Amino acid sequence: MRRLARFFVILWVICRYRLDTFIPLQALPLPLRMLLWLAPWRLFPQPNGSRALCLRQALETLGPIFVKFGQILSTRRDLLPDDLADELKNLQDKVPAFSSLEARRIIEQAINAPIEETFDRFEEVPMASASVAQVHAAHLKSGEDVVLKVIRPNIESTIRIDIALMLMVAKLVERYWKDGKRLHPVEIVRDYRNTIIDELDLQREAANTSQLKRNFDGSELIYIPEIYWDYTSTNVLVMERIYGVPVADVEQLRKADVDLKLLAERGVEIFFTQVFRDSFFHADMHPGNIFVDISNPRSPRYIAIDCGIVGSLDQDDQNYLARNLLAFFNRDYRQVAALHVSSGWVPATTRISEFEAAIRIVCEPIFEKPLKDISFGQFLVRLFQTAQRFDMEVQPQLVLLQKTLLNIEGLGRQLYPELDLWSTAHPFLEKWMRERVAPPSLLKAIREHLPQWLEQTPEMPQLLYDAADRLRHLDQFDQTNQSIQQVKASLDSERRQRKDYFWGAILLAAAAGLAAFDLEPQPLELPWPTLALGFVAIYLWLRPK
Repeated sequence: MRRLARFFVILWVICRYRLDTFIPLQALPLPLRMLLWLAPWRLFPQPNGSRALCLRQALETLGPIFVKFGQILSTRRDLLPDDLADELKNLQDKVPAFSSLEARRIIEQAINAPIEETFDRFEEVPMASASVAQVHAAHLKSGEDVVLKVIRPNIESTIRIDIALMLMVAKLVERYWKDGKRLHPVEIVRDYRNTIIDELDLQREAANTSQLKRNFDGSELIYIPEIYWDYTSTNVLVMERIYGVPVADVEQLRKADVDLKLLAERGVEIFFTQVFRDSFFHADMHPGNIFVDISNPRSPRYIAIDCGIVGSLDQDDQNYLARNLLAFFNRDYRQVAALHVSSGWVPATTRISEFEAAIRIVCEPIFEKPLKDISFGQFLVRLFQTAQRFDMEVQPQLVLLQKTLLNIEGLGRQLYPELDLWSTAHPFLEKWMRERVAPPSLLKAIREHLPQWLEQTPEMPQLLYDAADRLRHLDQFDQTNQSIQQVKASLDSERRQRKDYFWGAILLAAAAGLAAFDLEPQPLELPWPTLALGFVAIYLWLRPK
């Protein structure tokens, strides 16, 4: 019943704001087109304002869940026209607070005690109120100032109803609109469902916050608040209260004589450190979640809160992304095209030359501008739009990364309009790529894999025996058949190669073991037995077979 009532509310909003204008009637089958021509919204007058304004107003009317969906959708410039993305950026998630008595009840149930037993002070009026939760200030009896984030009551049932209806519309769009499959509306709604459902679990947010705090422990770049786990549960989070200037309040930062250039560059460094060093990045870095510690204006430090949404990249994606970006810096468009194919981001059947030409058309006009006038985020958006013409599937991990980069770049340029993100990022990426292949990194990789190699070593004789056994059975075939002889010769070579690989692996493992016993290895001063074993292993692997 609730779902049916909600459906009629949504239908009324569609009619009122004439969202039917977004439906491409010409692309629909004739019966469906006739049905839409007779739909009730035809009785409503066309509202004043652009289609983008109507969409924003409709989402605001439908409530916080749709508002948040619009905010997330505004970051998908790879899918949306610029007019829609620009208008949806103006969505404000200012939601009326729910009752403080209800907040008290949820908190006391979570901590299993009256509020007065745990807190000296609890502020009834919330500091902030959003679509999913609201925040109250408090003071622990142990002396710490804290904030309590409390999930809205009954919000999950409302979310699931709205998501179910969004999913129904998305499936219709994907099925009946010619561009529906390319835009992946069902995948977008499902990603949103996963995101907002994850935000309902405050223990997940607390764990993300703790991980980020550990990654930047003692850093001059950013500070992450402390989590008080004894009082944190699924629907209540208790966190250290932070005091800083909102990053969007540039006027106050100027009055405090903050070094805005350094602050903007540190924002870029934080982003690339999270992505490439840690592979764990805060993916919701909009201005409302970022503050600035101005206690030392010459060395300002960021403060980040609300870590409910985080992203990560695996080693392959990290490597391909870094190489892609460096290839862009060098205008090596063929390398960019080849990397997209080898990474699997576009189909293996893609013609490299055609893809290279399409990328060049996008990039060359951009590079004609001064570097400080080039938007890194918008550049990635244009690249992904071009790649979609070659059947590039949506890469969720890259979409989240792109969204974060757009936020970071927007903040940086707001703080310091002359920010040159390209020259700031370039040295960082080159350093990261050098460190990937440096001797310390290789030794670290050997140490990490050595136990696995040693564990698999006893299996090697059996593998060699099985290969030899297959060779003996080949003797039963006609020896005069030339193709069989070629196969046998190939397998003989493989057997010798396996034997060399086996002994090479044993020697390399022994060399790694000797290196592992050195607590402070010096890559250029390895003991001679280690070097000798390593060279013999390399010879066995590389000698002509």
